[in-house]
Amino acid sequence: MHTITRSLVRAQLSALDLADSAGRRRERGDVPGWVLITLMTAGLVAVIWTVAEDQLQALFNRAMSSVGR
Repeated sequence: MHTITRSLVRAQLSALDLADSAGRRRERGDVPGWVLITLMTAGLVAVIWTVAEDQLQALFNRAMSSVGR
């Protein structure tokens, strides 16, 4: 009985090691995707800011003046 328990524990540990190392490989391969998402988000913010700068400033000024009341 003791031998079976040891064998099961070894099998579980080796399965965890395989799953952990496989998970790390998948995460490392996704870095270019995150870089692309970050650059696209920065580009969208720049475009929206350029197009709506006056409206955003007016919105901010109205919000700040309503807080002071």
